[in-house]
Amino acid sequence: MDAFTRRKIVNNIILVLSTVAALFGIMWLFWILGTLLYKGFSMLSLEIFMGDPPSPGEETGGLKHAIVGQTLIVLTATVIGIPLGILAGTYIAEYGKNSRLANIVRDLSDIMMSVPSIVIGTFIYAILVKPVGHFMGIAGSLSLAIMMIPIILRTTDDMLRLVPPELREAGYALGATKFKVIKDIVYRAAITGILTGVILSVARIGGETAPLLFTSFNNNFFTFDMTQPMASLTVTMYDYAMSPYEYWQKLAWAAAIILTAGVLGANILGRVMAYWKFRK
Repeated sequence: MDAFTRRKIVNNIILVLSTVAALFGIMWLFWILGTLLYKGFSMLSLEIFMGDPPSPGEETGGLKHAIVGQTLIVLTATVIGIPLGILAGTYIAEYGKNSRLANIVRDLSDIMMSVPSIVIGTFIYAILVKPVGHFMGIAGSLSLAIMMIPIILRTTDDMLRLVPPELREAGYALGATKFKVIKDIVYRAAITGILTGVILSVARIGGETAPLLFTSFNNNFFTFDMTQPMASLTVTMYDYAMSPYEYWQKLAWAAAIILTAGVLGANILGRVMAYWKFRK
């Protein structure tokens, strides 16, 4: 057997194994989504979105308090995390480059991305919740923002460093300042990758439960007050899934499909925005 035939056989074997592995992963994905749709879609109704939480043993009620709480917590986290992550990533890519400080920030962000979410939750509990004396929605947002920043920072850093230096030089040759070059040239060239990092970070925090248990905790009442305990879909879903009441367990499936749809919608919206706003 010559070398060409041997390489071809090895290539075909690797191709088959890779295809089988991909199909195996896709099978589990569709199994999970199928179960989720089967269990949760039948529970979706106007009452789920508009109804107050049910009392024990009741067969009516909804997730309005948890949906609003989840939305407020995640939105507040994104408002905090996205600007800080993008600005920090811009600094180490455009200003710090390979300086000692920039490399330290890169290493710290890599470490932070691997820290378990429950550790971040207990950290915020120790420095914010315990001194104040009660759980708060804003504490939950802060813990989620801390989880977002390293992801956005590293993605922004990587995407900006992939932009060819010739684009920057062309901007400087036209008399543009460094700020204008970054804002109008570099960001536009890297926006798809940056937006992908933002979407990934939002998708990660959207399904987190552990840090919220130590920060925003939960609330069985409808509220907009971020300085008080606040309900979230993830914690409510956990509580309802572990309850002995059948209707509460059905509400947990409804919460799961709402979370999944929210993350999918955020991904689609981000892609559409990147295409229509920056396609030119």
